[in-house]
Amino acid sequence: MDKVWLEKSYPPGVPFEIDPDKFSSLVEMFLTYTDEFKNNTAFINMDASITYQELADQAKAFAAFLQNEWGFKHGDKFAIMMPNVLQYPVALFGALMAGLTVVNVNPLYTARELEHLLKDSDAKGILIIENFANTLESIVAKTNVEHVITTGLGDRLGGLKGILVNAVVKHVKKMVPKYNLPDAVKFNHVLAKGASLPFTPVDISPTDLAFLQYTGGTTGPSKGVMLTHRNMVANLEQSKAMTTPIFEADKEIMITALPLYHIFALNSNCLCFIAYGGTNVLITNPRDMPGFVKELAKYRFTAITGVNTLFNGLIHTPGFEKLDFSGLKAALGGGMAVQRPVAEKWQKITGVRLLEGYGLTECCPMVTISPYNQTEFNGSIGLPAASTEIRLVDDEGNEVGLNEPGELWVKGPQVMKGYLNRPDATAETIEDGWLKTGDIGTMDEDGYFRIVDRKKDMIIVSGFNVYPNEIEEVMASHPGVLEAAAIGMPFEATGEKIRVYIVKSDKSLTEEQITTHARENLTNYKVPKEIRFIEESEMPKSNVGKILRKELRTMAAATEKAVA
Repeated sequence: MDKVWLEKSYPPGVPFEIDPDKFSSLVEMFLTYTDEFKNNTAFINMDASITYQELADQAKAFAAFLQNEWGFKHGDKFAIMMPNVLQYPVALFGALMAGLTVVNVNPLYTARELEHLLKDSDAKGILIIENFANTLESIVAKTNVEHVITTGLGDRLGGLKGILVNAVVKHVKKMVPKYNLPDAVKFNHVLAKGASLPFTPVDISPTDLAFLQYTGGTTGPSKGVMLTHRNMVANLEQSKAMTTPIFEADKEIMITALPLYHIFALNSNCLCFIAYGGTNVLITNPRDMPGFVKELAKYRFTAITGVNTLFNGLIHTPGFEKLDFSGLKAALGGGMAVQRPVAEKWQKITGVRLLEGYGLTECCPMVTISPYNQTEFNGSIGLPAASTEIRLVDDEGNEVGLNEPGELWVKGPQVMKGYLNRPDATAETIEDGWLKTGDIGTMDEDGYFRIVDRKKDMIIVSGFNVYPNEIEEVMASHPGVLEAAAIGMPFEATGEKIRVYIVKSDKSLTEEQITTHARENLTNYKVPKEIRFIEESEMPKSNVGKILRKELRTMAAATEKAVA
């Protein structure tokens, strides 16, 4: 496919190609920028801050502790199960400095989900926020985890404030269930001890794994996406290339409400703004919209990322329209489709366009992004990032024409190494270096891409991928369920909501029983919002007995239209 976007639509100052080997590893990148911007504020959380020099020193102490006290070796896996607090970047870069592979974990995972991830990754250690330590306690003996570090939300806030925050969280809000992890070590102890220990630099190769980011699959449990240091450096350089004309070193304040364990925020916020010497303002609980707006009022921020639901929530929160947007240069939406009404209202309030990007965990994640000089929302996912090739192909693998739909394939230095322990799934997804996304897109005459459908049955709830097979497997594990099928339904609040169709094996089965079962086995955003009981004869199937979700979606749409 001709790269018509380069000549027709690439904005001034954006290079066609990047150097994916600018740094040999994320560690070299980190040490370079923390030295260059040592006196700048790197992260802020709950009014506490940390400079780049302090970040580098604390990461080094964290690495030294892992090396000396626990004997972690180059290539070992280390899990981090944290919300957005100052401990996260310290542990992230400390683990990388020690030559470890970071396994990012959603803190809201259920015991079942956490057990699978820790077993599959063969994680040797984990840092966990104590609010969810009871989840770890229930399954840790079934895994190969040898070392546990726990921390409280206020541990790095310092002095009386840190003590008060931890006390309120634990004793007033009752947000820390009792747990028993007798050999666990406190995060602050790790840093204090590590500061007195020698750190041994590790020779890290560009092909070494930097991250295991778990993502669902259309079949089976979630898979570990293997992202190398070169993959991540390349995507960092791609992010920087697409934004350098509008961002300046030493002058940027990024609002980070999306969790850093999510690949979108990890790249676009954490890594990219370190390269600018910018400040990341970490929002621990963005669901508290009034509190979020109060936090925004403290800063003349220059950039913000989010999913459509986050932007929609902000523009409908009283007080948001009164904030100072004079410094805002860019707002980027990703993770799910940005809706035109949200983008237009955002621009009306802030005076700044809401740009849209497209990516996948398998691509670190950036594939396309709206150009920085785009004046208004146009419904596209933008242009391919520098050094990125895209093909649109039909079911026979032939390239389609302009404005014709085809499956979107991606090639570039950001494409993953593969799926951990899943050569079969890797072979199905990557062909001659091309990553098959499963998304159906079109390209216009100017090189702008649009996503028009999903080949896969993935459901996107508030920017998080939900895969029907996992939902169905959990539903089917209930003794009262004969068959189950999950689909996504349009829902203004979260983009999509999950509806499950269930054929009973026990006629007394109730919606309440199904919901309780789901909450015991699934993270909240994966819990079905709607449950429909149907007869076995009503479940659409192929001639080999495969449940046809597409027909269920058609049936659901017809029912919704009839009701309306």
